[in-house]
Amino acid sequence: MKNVCVYCGSSPGLLPDYCESGRELGHEMAARGLGLVYGGASIGVMGAVADGVLERGGKVTGVIPHSLATREVSHSGLDELIVVASMHERKAKMAELSDGFIALPGGWGTFEEIFEMLTWAQLGFHEKPCGLLNVASYYDRLFAFLENAIEQKFVKEEYRPMIMMDDAPGALLNRFDTYRAPKVKKWIGPEET
Repeated sequence: MKNVCVYCGSSPGLLPDYCESGRELGHEMAARGLGLVYGGASIGVMGAVADGVLERGGKVTGVIPHSLATREVSHSGLDELIVVASMHERKAKMAELSDGFIALPGGWGTFEEIFEMLTWAQLGFHEKPCGLLNVASYYDRLFAFLENAIEQKFVKEEYRPMIMMDDAPGALLNRFDTYRAPKVKKWIGPEET
């Protein structure tokens, strides 16, 4: 694994724990030689993760739509800032550059991004690990909801390993190191999405 994509809020959220854990994840990634791929912003939890990687000498690649880059939210200290035309292009580029996906606390955009990667894994487009960094129990109820989706037979039991959750950055990254994707039937090709 070379690069991990981190999805998270452009807001700092209510608790200082959110940005602190973002910075801690960044430190842990840099210590392991993992590059960060993220949304390119300097603000909120996004900025904290990038700053954490940069503080420890790690590599950071931001991917941001032109409309956001021109509103002065892009991070000026990155190793690389890729400016794209749209949010769809942003997500595709981030997925292409990454070997795994982590969601820190964030809002609807964060949820949508990690669920798209889970859907792509279920469809057989990739075999990369996906995880939730459960800061201050942020994802407890979401994870319980996902368990319910499996119990109610809307998600197959064999897909359960496709989403991991941990409350410590190092522990989650350790699980990424040993992740083996379940074998799935490819329903459609990436070009059909």
